[in-house]
This record gives sequence, C-alpha cells and structure tokens, in this order.
Amino acid sequence: MRYRSAAVIAAVLAASVLGGGTALADTGKPGADGAGDSYYPQDGNGGYDVGDYNLKIGYEPATRQLTGLQTITGRTTQSLSSFNLDLHGLTVDSVKVNGRTAAFTRTGDHELVITPARTLRDHERFTAEIAYHGVPQPIQDPMLGENGWQYAKSGGAFAAGEPKSATTWYPVNDTPRDKATFHLTITVPSEWGVISNGRERGKFENGKNTTYFWGEETPAVPYMTTVAIDKWDFERTKLSDGTPVVNAYAPGTPAATKQAEARLPEIIDFLASKFGRYPVDAAGGIFLAEPIGFSLETLSRPIYSGAAGNVGTIVHENAHQWWGDSVAVDKWKDVCLNECFASYAEWMWSEAKSGQDLKARYLTAVQKATDRFWAGKLYDMGPGNEFTSVYSKGPMALHALKNYIGAAPFDRILKTWPALHRDGNASLPEFEKFAERVAHKNLHGFFDAWFHGDTKPAPEFLYPGDLKPAA
Repeated sequence: MRYRSAAVIAAVLAASVLGGGTALADTGKPGADGAGDSYYPQDGNGGYDVGDYNLKIGYEPATRQLTGLQTITGRTTQSLSSFNLDLHGLTVDSVKVNGRTAAFTRTGDHELVITPARTLRDHERFTAEIAYHGVPQPIQDPMLGENGWQYAKSGGAFAAGEPKSATTWYPVNDTPRDKATFHLTITVPSEWGVISNGRERGKFENGKNTTYFWGEETPAVPYMTTVAIDKWDFERTKLSDGTPVVNAYAPGTPAATKQAEARLPEIIDFLASKFGRYPVDAAGGIFLAEPIGFSLETLSRPIYSGAAGNVGTIVHENAHQWWGDSVAVDKWKDVCLNECFASYAEWMWSEAKSGQDLKARYLTAVQKATDRFWAGKLYDMGPGNEFTSVYSKGPMALHALKNYIGAAPFDRILKTWPALHRDGNASLPEFEKFAERVAHKNLHGFFDAWFHGDTKPAPEFLYPGDLKPAA
C-alpha cells in the first residue's frame, strides 16, 4: 500500500466536491419488492431486516374499523433510496422514517413503497412509522378459504392464515426469512377481551375502553403473529418450568375441548423429551367458535378451528413450536420441515400414550396408497400444493427414515436439529445433509425416493429395517 500526504488527499476531496460531489454521493437504490421465494416472488421485500414490530391499534367491533400505528425498527442491508412493506387494503395516512416525513405510494395488490427524506446508508439502524386505518379484509385462498383478518359470528375478529395473514392488518415484511419480535398494544371496547402472542404485559381501563399490552420476545415469522378479539373465557396456568400459559375459549366452547387443552403441560413435556427444551417464551391456545378451514401454529399460542379442539391437533400445533416456528422454512418449498414433523409428532404421541403399533399403521397406509398418493412430492411441490401430501405421506417418510438409519440416530436428529437452528431458518437440503452426518450413511437414494420423487419408493426404501411385512 502506498500512502498519500494529507495535502494530496485534501486536494482530491476538493476536486470531487468542485466537480459536483458525485464521487462521494451515495444516492442508494430501491430495495427489492420481493424476498426471492419462487412460489410467492412478490411477498416480502429486500434491502433491510426488521428487528421489532411495535404495533398500536384500536378496533371497534361494531363498525369493524381498525386504526393503526406501526413502528418498525430495522437495519438496512444496502443503501436504500426507497423500500417496500406489504399491506393488503387499508388506507395509509402518513409515513415517517427516522422521525422525518417520508413519501409513499401504493402499487400492485399489497406493495407500500416508502421513500425516506434522505437515503438510508448500508447497515444503518432506522425506524419507520406508518399510520393507517380501514376495515380489514381477508385474503381468499383456493384451498384453505379465508386467510388473515377474519370476523367471528359473535362480532369479534381474529387473524390467522398461512402463508399470508399479517398483511391484512398491519404493514410488514411478509417473508419467513425476516423474523422479528412483536409487541402489540390494542384498545377495544371494555366488553371485549383480547389475546395475542407471547406474554401479557398488563392492561389499562379508560372509561368505556380497555387497552391491552402483549409482547412476544421470541422472533416470529409474520404469519405466526395473531390477535383475537372476543368475549373469551380465559384460563391461566404455568408449565412445569414456570412458562406462563394463557388459554382463551370462545363462548360455547365444548367441555371436551377444554379437557383436551388441560393436557397441554403433558403434551409439551412429551414433545420436549423428543425435540429438546421448549423454545418459546409462553404457551397456550386460542379456541375459536368458528369452524375455519385449518388450525394454525401461531407462535407460543396456536389458534384452533372450532371443529378441531382435540388432543391430536393440539399435539400437532405445539410440535410446530419447534418445527416451523422456532426453526422456520427458508423457502416455502421446504414446508415439509414444518408439516411432516408436526404430523409425525402425532404418530409418536399415539405410540407413547395409546400404545399404537406404528409398524402396523405404516404398513396399512402403504397398502392403501394409490399412484396419486405417491405422486405427491414432499419437497418443491409447487405453489398451492404445500399443504397436501406433507400431512399423509410426510409422517410415513419419517417413519421409514427412522427404520432406515436406526432409532438412535433418528432420535438424535429430532433433538439436535431444532437446537442448531433455533430462532432461525433452514431448508430441506440442509436437513438431508445433517441427517447423513448424524447417521454416518449415504441417504441420497432415500431422500430422492421419498422427498424428491413422485412415484412409489423402491422396496429397499419402502420397507427398511423392521418395516418388512410378514411373508
């Protein structure tokens, strides 16, 4: 390296400024309007990472009007002349970036484009405040029905949906790759109760209205956040390690549902024995009256369809706290890492608690399987097909894997994988490599047959180990 004198450096700088300053100016460039997922290329955004959402909303059930003030704390990953957030419908009233008024426009069906008063530098911490209002509307999904903000027959409302949900009620970077903590302050008429993610932070009564405070300190993917407003029957307990449990039951919830949820501490202890310690800061459940098309693993507090308050579903959604929530997908084609494992947790529970013979269950499923069944892929299944074969073929594939590599390596995989990727993201190809390292075995053929293939696996992969049927 050759050094220049201070005088020479000063002369170069002066020349740059006299020449218009272009050599030193950083005009930045717009952040990407998508996060790069091949299934949903316009969902999420590029150029920044969110650290925290601090959301303040008021909601009036009688008129369905929501008013919101979203404060996002983040850090840029490039210099930004503008950046996008995702928001379906609703009217944006004003935007500030680092306390200064920012320009904004709306494009497409959910893009909010924000132009700060000055370019944001690379790796700069920043805040964005978005004031907005309107009547939230759900997103129509051809398979799952309504997703996002939905309305209860009681007059209340709740937010639930996958892969999209959060955009229907607050501005967000809607990609699994950008996890953030989530803090909610919500004001509703006092006859209504509110439940959300994480821990209760208190409430404040002011005349006819009550303000509730909730805080989720475990980083969450946007679709894992929720709020539910109804005339709840609340139940508060603790897990054996002191983790707070809050359950909310809609009016008319059957006694059998409450009895099933009463086993939550037992369920979480069982899952922790398989997957390692519970990775979230709170627990519980939200039990709707509405029989919506799904139940969902909303972080720390799953939300249940009114038709699904049973032990098997509770096991499934809480297994997601490890597989899907703490460790989220890298891309949506990796969704087997969520659903295959949560579905297999139900198999393990039935074996441990009901004495079910999993070999018999597996062989019966193989016998009943059709060509159409085998055609369902467990990896890169295509947009719109994520939530199909993963629930049926998925647990079969994992049971076959257990018998192919042996119970001891399989158990080590189940317990160490969530710890290695806690609060992060991971892909199925990464999992495959990890499984090979733990098993000390080439698994390329196995994963090709079960996870990448769309035909019936060859006998060596279909009937490994003890799964060989009786002659």
